Amino acid sequence: MEGGKLGTILITNDDGIDAPGLRALVQSLVVANLFNLQVCAPDSEKSAVSHSITWLHPIAAKQVKIDGTTAFAVSGTPADCASLGVSKALFPTVPDLVVSGINKGSNCGYHIVYSGTVAGAREAFFNDVPSISISYNWVKGKSDLNDFTLAAQVCLPIISAVLVEAKNPSYPRKCFLNVDVPTVVPNHKGYKLTKQGKSIIKMGWKQVTSETEGQKMSSDMTNTDTDISKNFDPSSVSPEHLLFTREVRGSHLDDDESDYRSLQEGYITVTPLAALSHAEVDCQAYFKNWLQSVPGPSSL
Repeated sequence: MEGGKLGTILITNDDGIDAPGLRALVQSLVVANLFNLQVCAPDSEKSAVSHSITWLHPIAAKQVKIDGTTAFAVSGTPADCASLGVSKALFPTVPDLVVSGINKGSNCGYHIVYSGTVAGAREAFFNDVPSISISYNWVKGKSDLNDFTLAAQVCLPIISAVLVEAKNPSYPRKCFLNVDVPTVVPNHKGYKLTKQGKSIIKMGWKQVTSETEGQKMSSDMTNTDTDISKNFDPSSVSPEHLLFTREVRGSHLDDDESDYRSLQEGYITVTPLAALSHAEVDCQAYFKNWLQSVPGPSSL
């Protein structure tokens, strides 16, 4: 490796290239001086865009200065950034590892489906590049920006270990890793291998009378404020339009040793994820019998 370093890491995220979580992660990796670093991240916040991609028009990449790295801000989604970053179209080589994060707020349970942070790692996985998504369980009123640096530091051993182990033919290529760091980082209980649970915030909709209503939505799971007005264009709303905003109506948490439950207990959760989700066994059995009872399609 160049200069005796462990390998090349591509950093992306969904909070945007200026987000404190990404900057803390990059700074910690630069200080470690063990890696060659590339950054390819959205030029603005792209939270909760899941695995959406840009298809109908080109995306723009602008080089920006981040000390110790070669960095680009991209007008696309996290999945776009990961795909472009590993393609050899933007950088001359394919990275050895993609790290997506550090996200402001946990990504556990069903919320993994919505996460742009996890999608960045998943897209790398689609392209046969080992990857890790990292999230910090930010709690409003308890967390501060220094916690991102602490979260990065406790994840450095995993990042280094994956870089080394991924060269081993036995390293599993059918999954990628999703890591969540607890709120009080110095009091963490260590790494814990977990499984994706079924925790989720229950959300509904309420009608509002103007674009200024409900501009901030607070999650009772992540306790982060999301300013939904930032990408809102008031001129796009005519008087005859009805306006609706999301609102939190409760949550469902797992009772077993799933990712979110373990995170709340103070563990740094490490959850292998796959791109394909398989239906529960009882669902397969039910629909196997059910389908046999459905009348066959008529000939056309």
